[in-house]
Amino acid sequence: MLETLDQLEHEALASLAAAADSQALEAWRIMFLGTSGKLKAALAGLKDVPKEQKPAAGARLNAMKGKVEEAFAARKAALASAPAAMEMIDVTEPGLLSSSGIGRRHVITRVRDELVDVFARMGFAVAEGPELEDDEHNFIKLNIPQEHPARDPIDNFYVDDPATCSKPRMMRSQTSTVQVRVMEEAVRRGGGTLRESIKVVAPGRVYRPDTVDATHSFMFHQIEGLCVGRGVTMVDLKTTLFQFARAYFGPNAEVRLRPSFFPFTEPSAEFDMKIRLRPDQPERWMELGGCGMVDPAVFTACGVDPEVWTGFAFGFGIERLAMGKYGIPDIRLLFENDIRFLRQL
Repeated sequence: MLETLDQLEHEALASLAAAADSQALEAWRIMFLGTSGKLKAALAGLKDVPKEQKPAAGARLNAMKGKVEEAFAARKAALASAPAAMEMIDVTEPGLLSSSGIGRRHVITRVRDELVDVFARMGFAVAEGPELEDDEHNFIKLNIPQEHPARDPIDNFYVDDPATCSKPRMMRSQTSTVQVRVMEEAVRRGGGTLRESIKVVAPGRVYRPDTVDATHSFMFHQIEGLCVGRGVTMVDLKTTLFQFARAYFGPNAEVRLRPSFFPFTEPSAEFDMKIRLRPDQPERWMELGGCGMVDPAVFTACGVDPEVWTGFAFGFGIERLAMGKYGIPDIRLLFENDIRFLRQL
């Protein structure tokens, strides 16, 4: 028994000296001092020692236990006071490429938020509508007849075949669909009649299978505006648009309204602004969007009485506004995600 205890002491102290960190030290404690450790096992073995040898074996076991516990405490203190090992860095290793610049929102997102902020200061709330629309909201209730060329399947992204489906679904081609939904909801709230004025803008994505060039894309962003009230006139529309242009582009912004035609407004106009897209080029007129007084047929389709209510609507291309604001010559730059271009804005 005494020889076994001597071997156990030697093993414990040698193993303790090899413990290089706190994890190894804890593993050593469990192995030798734990409730199922080797010292407990040696203590349990005393029952098998002959009676005349038990006093000597017990004394030796207690002495060994005290020596091992004292050595454990000393080793634990030494590891705690030792300085933490420093991570070795190979200074000859090539550096890792990383971006030290601060991220920011995409220019389209920024312009969208800026536009919403300008119109919010003019009293316009924000409305939203689905991008997957139906033919009724995208065309019928906007007074666009069946034979109108804008409804041609080659000019729209239809999900359902318009030749076989009575109300085919499509990716909306204009945010004007939102004004229809806003008026319908207002009529529903009024129990079948419009009882409150409406003043909203609706920014969002629209889809048309256009050929991509410097000013066109098959997916782009619009911001739709709608104002419905009693006695709203073309003067209110012109005032709103001119105030917007000078609030967003500055007091020297040169804008104009050109007579035009849209099925959902009467009278209608194009809203243009003089823009210099390149420093080496002169300013030129660029169409920003269309506008006009809401056609009575649209009001009637949405359940609004055109004898009581009048209103105006407008729709601008957000990319066009961004190009005018920041002098961007090509719409494709906004979608190529070239970090060199995006960092300039």
